[in-house]
Amino acid sequence: MTDVLTTLAQVAVLTFVVTSMVALGLSLTVVQILTPLKDAKLVLLGLVTSFVVAPAAAWGIAALFGLSDDQTLGLLLLGVAAGAPFLPKLAQLAHGEVPYSVGLMVLLMVVTVGYVPLVLPLLVDGVTVSAWDIARPLLLLMLLPLAVALVVRARYPDAARLAPVLNRVSTTALALGIGAAVLVGLPQIWDQVGTGLLLATLLFVVVCLAVGYLLGGSGRSQRVVTSLGSAQRNLSAALLIAGTSFVGTPVVLVTVMVASLLLTAVLLLVAAELGKRASPK
Repeated sequence: MTDVLTTLAQVAVLTFVVTSMVALGLSLTVVQILTPLKDAKLVLLGLVTSFVVAPAAAWGIAALFGLSDDQTLGLLLLGVAAGAPFLPKLAQLAHGEVPYSVGLMVLLMVVTVGYVPLVLPLLVDGVTVSAWDIARPLLLLMLLPLAVALVVRARYPDAARLAPVLNRVSTTALALGIGAAVLVGLPQIWDQVGTGLLLATLLFVVVCLAVGYLLGGSGRSQRVVTSLGSAQRNLSAALLIAGTSFVGTPVVLVTVMVASLLLTAVLLLVAAELGKRASPK
């Protein structure tokens, strides 16, 4: 049963990533995505919150809660890896500026590919990370579908009609993927109760959300996106590094898995609540 749920989670998440990227490409233009990134201050603050504040918060919170070395490393992996396909979906739920969320997502992914292999060996002795191993799934599963869809939209504007259908598919796939992943991960989640990891992850999310909102733009729609983008870490990159560079220390991978599930669940709830508050009465 576990194998079936694991396969379901993997297929569902893959479906979510690809369909959400295609839907975004069909519903937006390159100009819409790039325009917010012309604001140098906005871009700089977004980078600072994701690549300075988040790693520092992960390190400090792990020390505050007295996490083990392996747990600290797992939380730190999430802290250094930014940019995730969930961000535009979170922006949609929160009624944030979706074009900016796509531009920020791409920017954070690109920086992550160069940042993690450079910074992580400085923080953790003896670890080596391949930039290509991080970049490959991001390029093939996210950037390529997005780029193809943008080209199709530019050539065939009527293709935008497919975006709502793909959005419904991606939302359904996301729900199935998270549900299956939670069921598979319940034993690991239960094992972490009382270790401080769950509370540490919650505080990490709160700090990233708060700092991202305070520094994240001139209006509510941009602040919400920067806030969610700061807290939503690149789970695939963190899991990849944990599963390849720390094979002999399974607690690192378990920590990343458990923290990833909790982080995603919390951000979905936060985004939904922000969306309700922004909705007209």
